[in-house]
Amino acid sequence: MGILYSEPICQAAYQNDLGQVWRWAKESNHYVDIQDSFNGDTPLICACRRGHLRIVSFLLRRNADVNLKNLERTCLHYAVKKRFTFFDYLLIILLMPVLLIGYFLMVSKTKQNETLVRMLLNAGVEVNATDCDGYTALHYACQMKNQTLVPLLLEAHADPMIKNKHGESSLDIAQRLKFSQIALMLKRAS
Repeated sequence: MGILYSEPICQAAYQNDLGQVWRWAKESNHYVDIQDSFNGDTPLICACRRGHLRIVSFLLRRNADVNLKNLERTCLHYAVKKRFTFFDYLLIILLMPVLLIGYFLMVSKTKQNETLVRMLLNAGVEVNATDCDGYTALHYACQMKNQTLVPLLLEAHADPMIKNKHGESSLDIAQRLKFSQIALMLKRAS
């Protein structure tokens, strides 16, 4: 289940196989930024799609280019759009009554996502990069009502007034979805 890549290092990054990623990067550092022939994913984008912190950290230490885009987005877009998987939700639901283990799992996954975004921002990712539809990472954070990532992105100088191809800014999205706390944060930043 998942995506199949033509580049072995991309497949390894997607599947969280640090040993294989290390082997390919050791063979030649150009593999760190190689783009898959099908959709243009880099190993960093593959790891960000799945939230694999160890792979992302390793690739960043090897100077992976955080601003490369595939056909649609940068790694930051994927990191911000990262949601719980069906399996995550299932575990949370099943474990919630058992000493609140489900709650702690949910908090842990949320912190993991925040750490991933922080790593990319610290590596110099272009916070205002737009995807194929003109969305920035801040647009996605607002759509998902992510009150943890919005301030993090604003602190990194994300521009809440950039409009997507539909003419909506992040502030417009927050107001349309009636996310008043996020809208207030965005108003203060603009």
